[in-house]
Amino acid sequence: MTELVGGVRLERLTEFAGELADEARAIARQHFGQRVEVEHKADQTPVTIADRSIEARLRDRIADRFPTHGMVGEEFGAEHDDAECVWVIDPIDGTQAFVSGVPLFGCLIALLVSGQPVLGVLEMPALEDRWLGTPHGTWRGAQCARVSETTELGSATVFATTPHMFNATEKPAFDAVAAAARRVRYGTDCFAYGLLADGWADVVVEADMAAYDYLALVPVVTGAGGVITDWQGAPLSLEGTGRILAAATTTLHAQLLESLGRV
Repeated sequence: MTELVGGVRLERLTEFAGELADEARAIARQHFGQRVEVEHKADQTPVTIADRSIEARLRDRIADRFPTHGMVGEEFGAEHDDAECVWVIDPIDGTQAFVSGVPLFGCLIALLVSGQPVLGVLEMPALEDRWLGTPHGTWRGAQCARVSETTELGSATVFATTPHMFNATEKPAFDAVAAAARRVRYGTDCFAYGLLADGWADVVVEADMAAYDYLALVPVVTGAGGVITDWQGAPLSLEGTGRILAAATTTLHAQLLESLGRV
């Protein structure tokens, strides 16, 4: 029986998401390692020709293939975001890494259906690596990804992009988690969620995130058997606090909510 998502075959949407990631990889690799001009937006976050070129190309492809679908992107905003199917794009997640020659930047592509993340692509152009999250599992290339079985924070490896992403209210809660963990790692941006899906990381805790930073990661994590919510345990959507908690197991996730959920 053919499985339809938003009136379109899931297989067709999955293939198309892969095509978008292929295009993003090609454009990112064309610019990575070059001395590209860096501009700063009003919020002082950096943006480059790669960010804008990737998002513009993906939006053109989506509009051509699925003209009734909406789009939300970091660089060019929202278009028909009240549609049943909405693509959410972060063309370069980790622009600071990109402009510093660090290969741990990614491209994030999500498909929401009635507001729920159904497909998610975590594309790592410089590493030529990719995770694809679907309703039927997460794949890293041809291999099925699976989270670890870690259930105790004291045995867990915790990742965050930087300890400086937490505000004065959030920082004590994160510090308590970090102090109780087996080890803590920083500086991996979206790559941490791929490591979680593959069982190398056990927890990712972040804050100050926009919807395009995290929605593609929901199917990647859940498809691999993990749990991802906000700090209060609520599902992630286009609207939210920007506080992200991803864990390998429900038991571990529940432990973390006891600390983070008070914020």
